[in-house]
Amino acid sequence: MNPSSSPLSSTAINLRRLLALRYIALTGQALVLWVAVVDLHMALPQRPLVWIIAGMAVANLLSWLRLKRPWPVREAELFGQLLLDVVALTALLYFSGGPTNPFVMLYLLPLALTAAALPGRYTWVMAGVTAACYSALLVWYVPLPQSHGAHGDEFHLHVLGMWLGFVLSAGLIAWFAVKMAATVRSRDRLLAAMRERELKHERILALGTLATGAAHELGTPLATMAVLVKDIAPGQGIADEKLAILRAQIARCKEILSSLSAAAGQMRAESGRAVALDEFLRELVQRWQSMRPGVETGIRLEGVRPAPMIVAEQTLAQAITNIFNNAADVSPASVEIDGRWTEDELTLEIADRGPGLSPELASVAGKPFVTTKSEGLGLGLFLAYSTFSHFGGEVRLLNRDGGGVVCRLHLPLAALTVND
Repeated sequence: MNPSSSPLSSTAINLRRLLALRYIALTGQALVLWVAVVDLHMALPQRPLVWIIAGMAVANLLSWLRLKRPWPVREAELFGQLLLDVVALTALLYFSGGPTNPFVMLYLLPLALTAAALPGRYTWVMAGVTAACYSALLVWYVPLPQSHGAHGDEFHLHVLGMWLGFVLSAGLIAWFAVKMAATVRSRDRLLAAMRERELKHERILALGTLATGAAHELGTPLATMAVLVKDIAPGQGIADEKLAILRAQIARCKEILSSLSAAAGQMRAESGRAVALDEFLRELVQRWQSMRPGVETGIRLEGVRPAPMIVAEQTLAQAITNIFNNAADVSPASVEIDGRWTEDELTLEIADRGPGLSPELASVAGKPFVTTKSEGLGLGLFLAYSTFSHFGGEVRLLNRDGGGVVCRLHLPLAALTVND
């Protein structure tokens, strides 16, 4: 993945720091040139040296302006900027003594920055370029003018210059390395925070999906109890038959709530079990039919045999159950379930003969709190969309010929497949 100039792009951050570092280096170069000419009275070729420093200052300014643009900063661009520094340093050294200039060790600086900020292949190229430039300066360069002092003074000046070059190199490399380490730590903290948010999102999604399914499942026993209680007059006893029905419905409610409590928030690796895809679908449909026995259902499940082994993900099963319930709510007389699968993907279509989707409803389907039911919250379909999106799938709603809606669920199996 290519780095971009977004706030999260370490390449853009490193380029910005390199430009700041270059301003420091150009200031230092100008100061050294001034000291050499004015204080040490060295007969240096001032014009080409000034032009090189000025040209780099202009290039640096243009690079700063370029960073204002919303263009991606790629690794090759950062490497090109470092190569520009090598070329400028080689030109400065050519006019100021070549390998006899104590600042020749500054070749280490772009090499170190490349090693810290870019992949290894760029480091090897930079090592070759700096070595070639240094080698060329052994042959072609303008010698430093001789000082009027003794040989000991010249050697002392040379040693002092080498010391100064080392101090500058060490300081600049340390500064850049510290900033680089801070960038890496900042990105690590950001990635950790994003992973934590993703984990919280998964748990909330699981809880919401299961709660929505439980609400559907609780609707039937609660409605049955409401009818029975309405028929019981105050002060009258309850017939054994009605009492048995009430007990059965209460037990069913407890079972639903226990299932919700046990499954909510559990991770796939903890709660899932390996099962063949066709068996997973059959169990899912049979369980749903036991909850909605009055719904006329047509079922067709077909695909490769043996079916791929998948993890029986609880939130996925509940999301599909929510779609079944939505179809049964609007069309209890006719719900058709058509499942087809290959080794890599599952397509499941749930069709009903309800009133269908208006253009206005179709445009907002899948968003939270959008519902056509008088007592619904509009969360079942929204959570189904979210669950399938989490596993890389999609949910589509289409109007049927003759009335009704087809809910088409497409699910890649890569995230669920169990490898032997």
